[in-house]
Amino acid sequence: MLLIHSISEISNLSLRKVSNYIPAGFPSPAENYIENAIDLNKELVSNRDSTFFIKVSGESMRDAEIYDGDVLVVDRSIKPKHGDIAICRLNGDFTVKKLHLQEKEIKLYPENSDFSPIEITAFDEFIVWGIVTYTIHKIT
Repeated sequence: MLLIHSISEISNLSLRKVSNYIPAGFPSPAENYIENAIDLNKELVSNRDSTFFIKVSGESMRDAEIYDGDVLVVDRSIKPKHGDIAICRLNGDFTVKKLHLQEKEIKLYPENSDFSPIEITAFDEFIVWGIVTYTIHKIT
């Protein structure tokens, strides 16, 4: 089950900002890097009216580092292309999968070998609902 939230439901996504970049090598004091706030709307959202947050349930995309409980940032204004990770509506249900688009063939690929690809046929009700632009997940 995917839970969908409009970006407009979340009006303030500002956090304190610690520099533009943090060195991944030699450590340095963080207080030297504190700047203004970082606005997650500006960082994660290109098209506010067409962007949604979706919470993932399940393990079919774990090899793409999309895990159960992750939050996906999804933009509905992006035209789908081969290889995109997309939120699709298939026969009334939502799913997140990698798009395989070639000529007249459409397949949805999981990123977990425990699951099989889904071939879309003329009998299926199918739309690409939006394209995943970011994944937000907790570390451990």
